[in-house]
Amino acid sequence: MRALFYPKFAYSSIKKNKKLYIPYILTSILWVMMFYIITALSASPYVAGLKGGGSLTMILGFGGPVILFFSLLFLFYTNSFLAKRRNKEYALYNILGMNKKNIAHILLWDTMITYSISIVLGLLFGTVFFKVAELGLVNIIKGEPNYNLSINWNTVFIAVLGYAVIFVFILLKSLLKIKITNPIELLRSENAGEKPPKANWFVGILGVIILGVAYYIAMTVEDPLSAMSLFFIAVMLVIIGTFLLFISGSVLLCRILQKNKKYYYKSSHFVSVSSMMHRMKRNGSGLAAICILATMVLVMIASTTSLYFGMEKSIKERYPRQMNLQFELNDIKSIDDEFIKNTDSFINAEFSKFDTKPVNSQYYKMIATGGEIENGVIDLTPASLDASFKNIYQINMVPLEDYNSITGKSETLEKNEVLTYTTRTQFSENSLSFKGGNSFHVVKHLDKFWSDGSSAMSVIPTLFIIVPDMEYATQGISSIADYNGNKMLNAGLVYGADCDLSEEKQIELYNELAHSSESLLSTSENIISINWESRANEQADFYGLYGGLFFIGIILSVLFISAAVLIIYYKQISEGYEDKSRFDIMQKVGMTKKEIRKSINSQLLTVFFMPLVFSGIHLCFAFPIIQKLLLIFNLSNILFFGITTVVSFLVFGLFYAFIYRITSNSYYKIVSSHDVD
Repeated sequence: MRALFYPKFAYSSIKKNKKLYIPYILTSILWVMMFYIITALSASPYVAGLKGGGSLTMILGFGGPVILFFSLLFLFYTNSFLAKRRNKEYALYNILGMNKKNIAHILLWDTMITYSISIVLGLLFGTVFFKVAELGLVNIIKGEPNYNLSINWNTVFIAVLGYAVIFVFILLKSLLKIKITNPIELLRSENAGEKPPKANWFVGILGVIILGVAYYIAMTVEDPLSAMSLFFIAVMLVIIGTFLLFISGSVLLCRILQKNKKYYYKSSHFVSVSSMMHRMKRNGSGLAAICILATMVLVMIASTTSLYFGMEKSIKERYPRQMNLQFELNDIKSIDDEFIKNTDSFINAEFSKFDTKPVNSQYYKMIATGGEIENGVIDLTPASLDASFKNIYQINMVPLEDYNSITGKSETLEKNEVLTYTTRTQFSENSLSFKGGNSFHVVKHLDKFWSDGSSAMSVIPTLFIIVPDMEYATQGISSIADYNGNKMLNAGLVYGADCDLSEEKQIELYNELAHSSESLLSTSENIISINWESRANEQADFYGLYGGLFFIGIILSVLFISAAVLIIYYKQISEGYEDKSRFDIMQKVGMTKKEIRKSINSQLLTVFFMPLVFSGIHLCFAFPIIQKLLLIFNLSNILFFGITTVVSFLVFGLFYAFIYRITSNSYYKIVSSHDVD
């Protein structure tokens, strides 16, 4: 055969089957484009040089491998729909005289053409839209834009190689199918029905049990650390349970509908239910894939959107004042009136260098430690720790006089009475006691307190104990040391103040304070360390981290939605060609186009919205564990996250209905046409 025969033949086949190939190639182009954009951004020196660029490039660095991995999964999966439609064509080639080696050459050129178009146009659009994406990212993290154009050739090479490997896997799968299947089987494969899976009740019950376990894990998780360790286990269980439930559920649903004579023996239902019975397993796996994709999109959009738009509140919780100071001292007794006076003088002098003075200043003394709390008993040196750090708390004891000074209240307590406030979790014990120390009665659990920023940053909960007498509170535990001989009780002073300076000047003031504090540290025997933090100086890292997550969330959501749309489209097209002969027969015996439309709507509405419903159920049960994970990023506003989740679901639902409308029209055109395929 001539050298150009195979490429021309492959190109001609692609052109004739453009209804199948164009969506597949467009999706491939989109994934290549997004891979280039994310990978090039993560490697961009300009992005790395932005304020918060370190956090940003770290987040973006995860995006490239994730996109490449899911590209393999989704292109491999959706190619099976395309291959099923082409099997009939390959079988005819074989019957007409082509051997399997000739067909393999056609498949090779088919794959090469598809890959070449995908990689060339994907990289072309990637380089074109890279600057748009970069400007969008810079705007998200509130950075300074840069209008220089460049191409990252290293990323081009990675994309060419990475997607070449993916298309090689797709080609090998197709070649294996041709090798092990005879032409007659290929010819009949498109119309071959499926036997109902055996023991489908067992599979269905197993799916329900697995989903129940996943839901139980998600609903009962108590703290962020546990959520981190259990989240991916719950995700895998949900994926497995969803596939099992949908595969068996489609079987059971069809059987139930068949047994309902009033429903089944109607023109609008008879054909649709009979058609579904021929593809129960594949129908279930396709719906399960759509459900999982929809759930992933909803989780990403809801969580990253909540983080980004709740970012300013998180920054203020992490840095309660524009300037935040924390002293660590040898002993709480070192923080006397003279020490406070000298500290105020030092801070006022530093602020005066910038023609300003501290406002909204607050401070409190504190003894910080950590330990395990069970049934109200605090053990500062537990023999062993649970892998999830369950019941482990950061513990801060604050004098009652400082609490009253901060809040403007006038609480009074007996020596053995305390007030408590917790972050990250709820502490509801009515009594407290230190192992080896004194016991206390909890008079009140506080709703809020001006905590130090490190408590907002910590992934483990912090218990603030407001005590009337520090000496009595530490009696019996003041000499406790850890395994390295370090004291478990650390005395400190937490200070915070605002000023009327611009953010640039605030950073200058912060640098001056940090520098001047070194001399203060060297001249004092009681001060162990001094740590200054500036909200203006540190917020860029928040913008980089939260903005990067939001940007990645948008990119991955677009890609997962495109994958879901492609699966839905191929599902409708392939099922349309399978059902065409059945509807042709029904039209010959008198079925009208109006009745065909009703039958199609019956079939699609019976199964099409199941993934959306189940994704909503998954999202409801996932809400508690996701909310705990968001606490790691200091997002504690449950109402805001809840509203964002509901809005995300409603918007996605509208988009899903739009896709249903378009794909159902494609299905209708195929099955209602009398043209010979």
